[in-house]
Amino acid sequence: MVDEAGDRDDSANVAIIREVYDSENAHETFECELERALEAECSLIVIEPSKLGDETSRWIAVGNCLHKTAALSGFASVVTGLIWGDRPYICGALGFTSVITCGLYTVSWQFDPCCQYQVETDTSKLPHVELLAVLGPSSPTFLVRKDDRRRKILHTTITLMALGISTWRLYQAFK
Repeated sequence: MVDEAGDRDDSANVAIIREVYDSENAHETFECELERALEAECSLIVIEPSKLGDETSRWIAVGNCLHKTAALSGFASVVTGLIWGDRPYICGALGFTSVITCGLYTVSWQFDPCCQYQVETDTSKLPHVELLAVLGPSSPTFLVRKDDRRRKILHTTITLMALGISTWRLYQAFK
């Protein structure tokens, strides 16, 4: 069941997905509750069912990995393209990696409401620490909503720069 606590403004709402197995389709019910909480843009989502929490954590980790790969390989492509103008294959390979991972992120994760959340493992950083007393002995997964616009702009800009420099270096090499 999704419980919304806190103030009624959008910055303070919390969703708790309780681990209550009241039917044979409980896992599907948990997934529906998570979808509703993501669409409601809750600032904190507490997921008590461990299976759903693990699946969601892995999904977020894959998106984070794609973002970091796009940004780091793009940055490395730009640096190697500027430093080693005579080695376009290094710059080109890194630029290609950045373009592919940025494209995968854009197609698969950008429009997913889950990409705006990060898993928080340090409970002292949670916005609603008083909720921990209500949760009980389980070890839930905590999702905290983060603004990811700057992150998307960063990796897209770096990828476009890497694509430009890689293309230029490859053009110079084959000219």
